[in-house]
Amino acid sequence: MKAAKSQSIKQQNQPLPNQADVVIAGLGPTGLVLAHVLGKRGHQVVVLEREPVFYGNARAVYTDDECMRIFQSIDMAEELQKDMLLETPVQLTRPDGTVIALYKPLKRPFGWPVVNFFYQPYLETSLTNGLTKYPNVKIIRGRELINFEQDQEGVSVTHQATQVYRFSDETDAKASAQSDVDIQTIQARYLVGADGGRSTVRAKLGIEMTGKNFPEPWLVVDLKQKDLNKGLRHLPYFNFVVDPELPVVSCVQPDGFHRFEFMLKKGQTKEYMEQDDTVRMLLSKYVDPDQFEVKRKLVYTFNALVANQWRDRRVLLAGDAAHMTPQFMGQGASSGVRDAANLGWKLRAVLEGKAGEKVLDSYESERRDHAKSMIKGSVLLKDLVSMTSPVGSAIRDITIKSILSTPKLKDWAQEGGFKPKPVYTKGHYLGLERKHRLSPEGCLSPQPMVRTIAGKRILLDQLTGEDYALIGLACDPSVYLSQSSKQILENLGCKFITLYSYASRPQGDVIRDFNSDLVEVEDIDGHMVDWFKKACHLEQPVALLRPDKFNFAVTANTELDGAIQQLKLQLDLVNAKGIVRSQPRVVQNNEANTHITSAKQSSEGADYDTTTK
Repeated sequence: MKAAKSQSIKQQNQPLPNQADVVIAGLGPTGLVLAHVLGKRGHQVVVLEREPVFYGNARAVYTDDECMRIFQSIDMAEELQKDMLLETPVQLTRPDGTVIALYKPLKRPFGWPVVNFFYQPYLETSLTNGLTKYPNVKIIRGRELINFEQDQEGVSVTHQATQVYRFSDETDAKASAQSDVDIQTIQARYLVGADGGRSTVRAKLGIEMTGKNFPEPWLVVDLKQKDLNKGLRHLPYFNFVVDPELPVVSCVQPDGFHRFEFMLKKGQTKEYMEQDDTVRMLLSKYVDPDQFEVKRKLVYTFNALVANQWRDRRVLLAGDAAHMTPQFMGQGASSGVRDAANLGWKLRAVLEGKAGEKVLDSYESERRDHAKSMIKGSVLLKDLVSMTSPVGSAIRDITIKSILSTPKLKDWAQEGGFKPKPVYTKGHYLGLERKHRLSPEGCLSPQPMVRTIAGKRILLDQLTGEDYALIGLACDPSVYLSQSSKQILENLGCKFITLYSYASRPQGDVIRDFNSDLVEVEDIDGHMVDWFKKACHLEQPVALLRPDKFNFAVTANTELDGAIQQLKLQLDLVNAKGIVRSQPRVVQNNEANTHITSAKQSSEGADYDTTTK
């Protein structure tokens, strides 16, 4: 995890592409994940990034198990977790260090740790380097989208060399390019604006954002240890210091990085708070400032906003271009990653002729309410940890103590019951209608550790793949399908799986016929078996998982054909048209025609942008 100076990524006089299946504006976490989802299937992707050099400062710091599962789906989870602090406890503490509340979820319902802290330049560098496997993905730095026009066939995207950019190699100031504007055009099927809170794509569409701007300023100070063995051993966890006199956030990060945030008092100015002496005085209460390099110090405010529209025909918004989330739950970048996963498989399906275009309408209907729930939760947490009233703070502490004195409520709080669940709003998702409030349709399915027929332990998604999966509890789900239903699923790349309880695979003296297309596994800890039983009180039920692992249906095996007909209808397969591409040839890094810096990078940035692309 050694840092190296960021280098400009230049096009080396290569001709710029003029055609693509999808153009993505913005190379933040959202755009990177979307490029992976599409690139993995061989689709032609062009990513336009206006900044000519890598932005080497951290913005986002946290990701959760849902996003780790998404990273798993693009074959990046193992690489990314190398540079993360996994399963890190989160605390509410008083100024004297007394712990008021502790969030320490250890269960892994989706197969990955729930609380993980990262250093964003490392995460983005790894994701960017991961794209070198795909010669069909082109990253073009130093090019800004300036206009686009769309019709029934596609989008014409006009871009030019960036003229004024925020970051340069040597300074924090804005810089002006000396190059010719070199206006060029790309013809694409779709355009995705993942270009952050100041989205050009959103502005060109004339789409407004609704919500609230918060005037309370905070000072962010990003630090780097000079000696990794000194300075931070006494701060091993993430802390909200709930001090009415001065609310503080102390955020752990890997490789000796650390962040402090201090809420400004009334009358304190940006100029005063950003002075070296002020920063040193604030830090000295928690660390020895001489043991750290100050990477950045900046006063900022934050927003809680949602775009009024996320799709205009062939142009879509994702990440901060669609919604801006206060940082207190760490869900800004994570919401963008969820956008990329949801939109990615649907764009992929349309491009491959596995869904009609109307399926893209479900992107906003599914993601909007969940993103708004995350924003609401972040605002509530902000109110909880930034109280300056002594009376209000005392009431908060008493309330928390009461909750934690009740065993069930304590478990609920420590396992993150307050966090919005990965569940889509009833009536606004691709899937069968819920039969009751707790029905699993439109919910993210669990991912257990399973034992294969070869005696290996692996996560279930490694077997379900990146398309649909039909999972039968102690039954072969394919035998309950009509020939036409089976053909639909096979055309969609569906995997057929039988899930048994651990040590309950059929055995005995009778040699049973084996379906070579069927995958048989055992649920090691019983988590998914229990989930099946709670979801429906049926003998040998079957679950149909979408490519993003949300449940399309959980039903009796005798009702499968009806569910498949609903799938055909909701995917608008009658109107599906596209070019089915073969899997791309995975190339070595030195073969790839995307020119990407290979080292972990860290460079100075011009300002603190609370938006995350």
